[in-house]
Amino acid sequence: MNPLRPTRIALTGRSTTLRLAAGALAATFLLGACGGGGGGGGAAPDTTTGNTTPGTVRTPDPIPNDYQAYANLCAHPRSGVDAITGQTFLDRQGTLQDEMRFLRGWADRNYLWFNEIPSNFYMADFTSTLDYFDRLKTPAVTASGKPKDQFHFTYTTAEWNALSTASQETGYGVTWAVSSSTVPRNWIVAMVEPNSPAAAAGVQRGDMLATVDGIDVVNARGDAAVDTINAGLYPARSGETHRFGLRRGSATLEVSLGAAVVTSASVQNARVIDTPTGKVAYLTFNDFNATAEKQLIDAFTMFKGQQVNDLVIDMRYNGGGLLGIASELGYMVAGPVSAGQTFERLIYNSKTAPGAPFPFATKAYGYTAPNPASSGQALPYLGLKHVTVLTTADTCSASESVINGLRGIDVQVDIIGGATCGKPYGFTPVDNCGTTYFSIEFQGVNAKGFGDYADGFAPTCTVADDFAHTPGDTSEGLLAAALAYRTSQACPTSRASAVPLKLVRPAAKAIKVLAPAR
Repeated sequence: MNPLRPTRIALTGRSTTLRLAAGALAATFLLGACGGGGGGGGAAPDTTTGNTTPGTVRTPDPIPNDYQAYANLCAHPRSGVDAITGQTFLDRQGTLQDEMRFLRGWADRNYLWFNEIPSNFYMADFTSTLDYFDRLKTPAVTASGKPKDQFHFTYTTAEWNALSTASQETGYGVTWAVSSSTVPRNWIVAMVEPNSPAAAAGVQRGDMLATVDGIDVVNARGDAAVDTINAGLYPARSGETHRFGLRRGSATLEVSLGAAVVTSASVQNARVIDTPTGKVAYLTFNDFNATAEKQLIDAFTMFKGQQVNDLVIDMRYNGGGLLGIASELGYMVAGPVSAGQTFERLIYNSKTAPGAPFPFATKAYGYTAPNPASSGQALPYLGLKHVTVLTTADTCSASESVINGLRGIDVQVDIIGGATCGKPYGFTPVDNCGTTYFSIEFQGVNAKGFGDYADGFAPTCTVADDFAHTPGDTSEGLLAAALAYRTSQACPTSRASAVPLKLVRPAAKAIKVLAPAR
């Protein structure tokens, strides 16, 4: 399903919308009934008659030979300049079918499984490009019964530019974790962004959500109640204010949160931990976006100055992002031994000639971002042969590329936490008429040719996420287990989670993208 648009999940009497976003890009549950998705659109036509007069056979839509001829031909063209990039919109007057012809031609040329796209649906039956795009993917399933393509989605281009370039979104600065989408619901605060409205109001990791604007989140049923909850959880604009009831232990707290444009920090809690066996560097890393580049450089410069001999990268909530940032991080871990080696080789469809392997980056690409790193700046490195990564099911895509890339050059990577999400695939974002489309273009393999981890990387030690402590606290379950394992080589007991939690947030993603460096 389109991760930014309705994906139905059973909810008592209703349905739940699961959205995945980027920049970063995890999951947002909107409680509420979902029809055909955003903007209407036709149901899939009958495979024989195509929803026409019984007995009439329709000819499949032709696939444009030159899809670029339809680029920027828009039913509702934009004018002016993009507020984030400063670039003039290229939109021209066109039609809805021009937009769909662009998508169909692009998919036929670039989609990894282009020859598995069904031909039993028709542009004329759709009133929304988003609904049409939802159909431009393989319907196949894996041996385990999962959809072969679980990562097919869109952003508005404005949202994507704000998230990927400036790490900004409108909200309260809260990331939720959920163990159940059905009554009784269980929502827990997983992260609070520093300097956000939630942080200013005193919201803390581990707080449980009880009410939104007076409505019982745990047990609410009915359209009106669910709509009220949705309106509070996902404010439409900056300045909206909503009331939240939270449980903290035996106490009940009432907070009023005003939505604002929140800028998230991709790298947090960078510190050096003194242990009996040496100095261990730690950092929380949440997004492979443009702003992360300089933040990682600053953190690793500090680590190098303190002569650390081991590293823990906390990517439990990192859904991915720019592959270039992942290659930089890999070099900053491994150092010169990785220079000139393959970080990831990209395997495209049969219509695309193989490109040069994606190397471990020894210098900063200089991605455009607020307070960017200098293009060509030599990257600091630690030169380690061992690293520990903290993971959950929300560790995805570019995060998994770091694990796979380092293992490809024989760096030992211990994984503490839960199995990762399983996404060896990636995209190049495609902007057209105000929508940015993400459709799988390649599978990545490491220097040894390995890239078959669609079921995720299994943890070295299975440990439950610990909501009673903040990431970076040496008493927090995953970090404590990591520090213990590096000396004892023994996994802790009774740390496995019986009920895994899934991230729920507006800015979420399962993304690995290629983007031009500046």
